[in-house]
Amino acid sequence: MAALYEGYTLCGLVPDQNLSSSGIQGIEEERDRDHVVVTDSTRSVTLYKVSDQKPLGSWTVKQGQKLTCPAVFNSQTNEYVAVTDNKVIRIWKEDDILLDKAFKATVSSDVWKVHCTHGGEPVVLFQRGAVRLLDSLLAAPQQPIEEVLAQEEAIRWSTIIVAETQQFIIITTEQKGEHFLYLQRLNPNSVQRYRLEREEPGLSPLSFSATYRDKHICLLYLYPNGHVYQSVLSVRGLGTEEGVQALPLPRSLLLGLPVGDGQLEAASAMALDEAHVAVVGVPHPSAGGGKDFLCIWNTNFQTLQAGKEMAGKIYGQLWSYSNKVFIPHGKTLSIIPFECPKSSLASALGKLKHTKTEGELNQTCYTLSTTNLTTDQVLELIKTAPVEEIQKEVEGFLTRAEFQDLQPSVGQLALTLVSRSLADPAFYSSSTLAQLVHTRCLCHSVCPDLVLLALEKKDYFLCQLCLQFFPDIPEAVTCACLKAFISPTSSVVNDRQTRAEDVKKKASAPSQLSCPVGLHKAVLINEILQTPYSDTFLLPHLKDLSSQHVMLFLQYLQFLYLKYSQDAFPQMEGFRSPSLSQIMDWVCLLLDAHFTVLVMTPEAKGLLLNLHRFVKSQVRLVSELGKIEGSLQELRKMKAKESIGQYSIEIIELF
Repeated sequence: MAALYEGYTLCGLVPDQNLSSSGIQGIEEERDRDHVVVTDSTRSVTLYKVSDQKPLGSWTVKQGQKLTCPAVFNSQTNEYVAVTDNKVIRIWKEDDILLDKAFKATVSSDVWKVHCTHGGEPVVLFQRGAVRLLDSLLAAPQQPIEEVLAQEEAIRWSTIIVAETQQFIIITTEQKGEHFLYLQRLNPNSVQRYRLEREEPGLSPLSFSATYRDKHICLLYLYPNGHVYQSVLSVRGLGTEEGVQALPLPRSLLLGLPVGDGQLEAASAMALDEAHVAVVGVPHPSAGGGKDFLCIWNTNFQTLQAGKEMAGKIYGQLWSYSNKVFIPHGKTLSIIPFECPKSSLASALGKLKHTKTEGELNQTCYTLSTTNLTTDQVLELIKTAPVEEIQKEVEGFLTRAEFQDLQPSVGQLALTLVSRSLADPAFYSSSTLAQLVHTRCLCHSVCPDLVLLALEKKDYFLCQLCLQFFPDIPEAVTCACLKAFISPTSSVVNDRQTRAEDVKKKASAPSQLSCPVGLHKAVLINEILQTPYSDTFLLPHLKDLSSQHVMLFLQYLQFLYLKYSQDAFPQMEGFRSPSLSQIMDWVCLLLDAHFTVLVMTPEAKGLLLNLHRFVKSQVRLVSELGKIEGSLQELRKMKAKESIGQYSIEIIELF
């Protein structure tokens, strides 16, 4: 599982008076992983050594001048490059004291930003979309700069990516409520324009991030409604001619994040690897209001895997270098080390060897225990120790223990953890309980309060693991999980509209195949559908579901059934999906438990008619197949003639 470790302060902040800005323009990694360049929003550039949080140098422009883009480090020349007052490019070395005496050149058009990759030449991006390599620009600073963007089109975000030894500039723009993306290749120069799909009216992306993997550029962007989308761009199909016409940019929904009341304002999402996204400024699903968190979500499993509360105001800014997140909050710029290992049983048990350098974790994260505590000693420690120490010792214990000895010990550890969590509401160790469940040495009968505790804490990832690994969950607990997962007021996922209206609207248009619940809820409900149960014991508990819950659940089952009918329900990597028979069994159970109520509910009429129509079409299909069954059986019984020759025509009469 992903983890966020103990953070530390790099420097203080001087936010503006109304706290709308952190006072930081940008953070760039310097010549190695232990140095960063921080540019404030007014006049100063500071070089910091990350490991000891010390400033190694600071440069300030004169009063009345202003830094208008973040400084970058040119590793080819060991020089810093920044822009003041939009048009003045300044270049200096680390031993220069005064910026005013360093090299400067005035260009003919306003600069948006200077981008630079390690080992690459700096690239200057102008506000009207033109791009120049720094050296060619400085050779003739007053050269005319063309306008690439249309009228009333403005840049909102940009970055640089190295793909297959070539540099690509990525720009997102906005024009009259429409959003576009430009992908520009350097040497040879070419540019392609894409149009982003519209979200809800009036919603613009809050943040973008881009990564390069598997020979594609992956663009990640977050909207105020909590939707995180991904668009994948090929770099090989980019021609040498400029693409004037905007092509549609396909996207896929990666996450539907909880937003609480209203919409997100200052928030940001950033891809950490192919399966993990860091998010700031989005409510924690299990925390109360008024608190801001840095979270890591797993996009494969649609689960929150790590969270850390951040004190003070969140500004929606996020940078990530060398397994560290840089985040301004309140009056502090903090560094939070993180780790995103691949999810596997071995890593959950701590069986994998971890090779973390001091620089990566800055000597702040825990390592496996060097003491060999017995089961009884770990049990005593659980009763009084803080969460971090318990997590470390339990992980060390699981690493040392032989598999045949795990089952009784894991049960005792889980019982003690749950007992303390129930007695002390302030204590809860989600990651330790998840590790114990991952061993597959636990079941519900051994620790009967575990699932209900996870529901109480809104720890839906732990609930998901229990449903997946426990073979003996009682039907009452299964229904309790179902209520929590499917509830319209649940914080599992963002449901901005009231679910009753949503069900009424979508029941009449099933052919659109739009999932009636968010991705996270869908993953959790799929685990419910695959949980073992007895009809006799499950039916009474299903009757406790409200009509609103039943309608939403039936609509989701209808959605799954349609997916099977139309495209054989293709399996997505990382997702567990129910079988067709499991889906139909749940439909029958729900109708048995709530048929009278559904018939009397006007909003359910369209949904029931659709279900009836689907069943009727399937009965007709089976009937038609039955008509030719006899003929097909006769064909199977017929023996092929021994001597047919190379060519023959044969007439077969079917009665």
